[in-house]
Amino acid sequence: MAADLQQSSYQDYMVNQHKQSRSHQIVKAATAVTAGGSLLVLSGLTLAGTVIALTIATPLLVIFSPVLIPAVITVALLILGFLTSGGFGVAAITVLSWIYRYVTGERPPGSDQLEHARMKLGAKGREMKDRVEQFGQQHTS
Repeated sequence: MAADLQQSSYQDYMVNQHKQSRSHQIVKAATAVTAGGSLLVLSGLTLAGTVIALTIATPLLVIFSPVLIPAVITVALLILGFLTSGGFGVAAITVLSWIYRYVTGERPPGSDQLEHARMKLGAKGREMKDRVEQFGQQHTS
C-alpha cells in the first residue's frame, strides 16, 4: 500500500513537472520570438533609413567632393599630427621620469639590465684598450 502511494505520488510529480516544463518552454519560445522579431524589425528599419539617407546624400557628396575630400585629408593629417605629438610627449615624459628615478638612486624597472650592459661594455672597452696597447708595443719594437 505504501509502495502504491509512493508510486502514485511520483507519477503525479512527473506529470506536474512535465506540465511546468512544457509551459516554461512555451514562455521561453514566446519571449524569443518577440525579442527576435523586434530586433528583425529594427534591423529592417535601420537598413531602410540607411538606404534613404545614402540616396539623399549621394548627390550632395558628388557636388561637394572637390571641397570635402581635401578637407577630410587635411583634418585627418592634423589629427594624426596632434596624436603623434602627444604620443611622443608622453614617451619623453616617461623616459625623463625613468632617468630621474635612476639618477636619484631609486631602482626603476630595467635598471639592473642597464647596469649589466654598462659592466659588459666597460669590460669590452678595457679588453680593446689592452689589445691596442699590445698591438702598439709589437709594432714599435
